[in-house]
Amino acid sequence: MRRILILVAALGLIAGSARAEGEIRIAEQFGISYLPLQMMRHQNLIEEAGKKQGLDIKVTWSRLASGNPMNDAMLSGSLDVASGGVGPLLLIWDRTKGNLNVKAISAINSMPLYLTTRNPAIKSLKDFTAKDKIALPAVKVSVQARTLQMAAEKLLGKFDALDEFTVSMAHPDATAALMSGATEVNSHFGSPPFQYTQLADSKITRVLNSYDVLGGPTTFNLVWARDDFRTKNPKTYKAFMEALAEAVKRINADKAAAAKVYIEANNSKEDPALILKMLNDPEIVFTLEPQNTMAYAEFMHKVGALKNKAASWKDYVFEEAAAGKGS
Repeated sequence: MRRILILVAALGLIAGSARAEGEIRIAEQFGISYLPLQMMRHQNLIEEAGKKQGLDIKVTWSRLASGNPMNDAMLSGSLDVASGGVGPLLLIWDRTKGNLNVKAISAINSMPLYLTTRNPAIKSLKDFTAKDKIALPAVKVSVQARTLQMAAEKLLGKFDALDEFTVSMAHPDATAALMSGATEVNSHFGSPPFQYTQLADSKITRVLNSYDVLGGPTTFNLVWARDDFRTKNPKTYKAFMEALAEAVKRINADKAAAAKVYIEANNSKEDPALILKMLNDPEIVFTLEPQNTMAYAEFMHKVGALKNKAASWKDYVFEEAAAGKGS
């Protein structure tokens, strides 16, 4: 595995070194938590920021279901900016430390994640049995999986006590399965807007809130990149950062307009009123500031998921982000 990683990293360096200033490939995931990226795509904010520097930037967008394929694409050199939860970011930071040096560019939000179920017998984590299946983006490595492990350690005394009940599934598919009741998946550790859509069904209840596990507001998603992309494409990187900051500014300035962007950017059939309600939820915050990420870093190192121990949150973010506030 180590030889494979070194080979993939080497190939990635070759692919990355061939890239020219003025081109960027970005991948987003599903859900309203990626609204800043959707705003950037919908309103061509990167292109606008590039023109201010005299650069005509070509932006290629793609969508992946979880952090695992994001990291695979980044290691292979086929992706410049990845997005996802704290868990996948920490994994690739740990594995590339000293070679590709992947780090976070910025946080993009802090949001509560809900574990929901349609099994009326489940009131807490203690009630799950082998008959129950919990869908989440990626078994053992997604931020939902890590949060579930942290909760299991606290409530059940064993961090991986519920791992055998989890299955990997994209949020839209998991929501469809949960609401239909036609598959073995009867629970879902998801994210907005999917968890709110689920709870509109009286048969579905909330079992867990990630903020309760982490002790307060916590970063859900970040964006990250390889250090060679950042250093070899300074204008493109700067344009991305400026566009991201502008997207967050626009979301916070006009939630109704942001809800409209979400609907249009995703060709969504969701109720616009529900989207606006979520954006006005005080627990949902779009911010570039990392919050409470060290809780994940410390836990993942403790259970052996990370080889490197972060001394602070600044270890796994680039210096531009580290210059600001965070935790």
